[in-house]
Amino acid sequence: MALLTAFVAASKVATSAELVAGASRVDLTPPMSMNAPLGGYGARMNRPAEGVHDRIFAKAVVLSDGERRFALVTCDMLGLAPPVKQEIIKRLGDGWTAEQVLILPSHSHSAIEMNAINPNNTFGIPQIGIHDPELYDFTVNHFVDVIQRAADELQPVVIGTTSRDIPGWNRNRRKDSTLTDNEITITRIDTTDGKPLAALVNFTAHPTMMSEREMMFSGGWPGALQRTMEAAIGEGVTAMYYNGAQGDQTTIGRKTGGNSAWERSAQYGLELGLLAAEDWKSIKTHRDVAFDFHLQPIDLPESSWHPDFMSTGGAEYGLSEEILTELLPKMQPRQTTSGSLRLGDLLIIGIPGEMSAELGLNLKAQAKEITGAPHPVIGGLANEWISYILTAKAYNTGRYEASVSFYGETLGETITQGAITGLQELNDDVHQ
Repeated sequence: MALLTAFVAASKVATSAELVAGASRVDLTPPMSMNAPLGGYGARMNRPAEGVHDRIFAKAVVLSDGERRFALVTCDMLGLAPPVKQEIIKRLGDGWTAEQVLILPSHSHSAIEMNAINPNNTFGIPQIGIHDPELYDFTVNHFVDVIQRAADELQPVVIGTTSRDIPGWNRNRRKDSTLTDNEITITRIDTTDGKPLAALVNFTAHPTMMSEREMMFSGGWPGALQRTMEAAIGEGVTAMYYNGAQGDQTTIGRKTGGNSAWERSAQYGLELGLLAAEDWKSIKTHRDVAFDFHLQPIDLPESSWHPDFMSTGGAEYGLSEEILTELLPKMQPRQTTSGSLRLGDLLIIGIPGEMSAELGLNLKAQAKEITGAPHPVIGGLANEWISYILTAKAYNTGRYEASVSFYGETLGETITQGAITGLQELNDDVHQ
């Protein structure tokens, strides 16, 4: 038994590599002359932003072991429609494939409207956003640029990760659950001469402190968190925030001296950024680290709308059953993916939508068992947004999250099993 236990433990140790990496950022804020709409709320009616509170960014770190390369991209955006990543890969060229790129939006509700950059959106409905080809090209080209810039600046790096629970920062917004993922996970990527290159931060909560009334571009509290970390760490570090299984999780406000949404958001991001920067200091980095990635295709159930949709999401987004009958087959994909990345002790499990806390916590626990990675995290809204992703019980209970889940009660199980299959493939790869 002792020999078997030792063998199982050894089988979970991923092959290590000495990596090179580069980091970059580009300003994603559209020019005001473009009249780009803000996403996140149907009540905005596709109105253009009225100004810039703080600029939004795409950031990338490209990693290579000398034979393979991988681009991890974060962005201050609500989410990405399925055609966007496909077009990014096409325009990147140079041998890049979909498997080598993982894009993780923060889910900012004060950034570019997701369906304004969706070529499949031909419906002209203001509540869901109206496709703008110029804005689409602007956004896609900036993603291509940030990956290429990072790939041009590769240098030897050391990497380390830490996690801890921080209760009192988020809550479950559904009345039928109190589950939250309280874990914050920070990854430190430094050059071998000790200069900070990138700091990755994963924490789970909706960036919805700004309502539909706030009409300026902003990264929300994740933007404030990243700016705080970059100021606290210094030396030109690129701080990169990515969300978790935030389908039913939102923030718990901090005490502030003001009452505006902007002040509450800034205070939350400031305090969380200072906490993360302090944890960053304690991370031990290593030259030889596990490195692998995998992209798992997942066939989706038939798309459909929830019985509650017309009284919740339908009312907000101006959709009727007649429109949905045409819209869902055109805008909801029949297949999606779960992209995973092993980077030292960190394991990112990409989920293509807004997964509930219960599913996310269970998936993280299974990921640790399958791979042995000490710090598994959910990378929410990965590569594309397909819908909310809930347990069958939560779907059948209804409410807003269920009404914006477009593949029926089995979607949560389908995505979870697809992600697990991907992790098993990833685990097999690193031991060959």
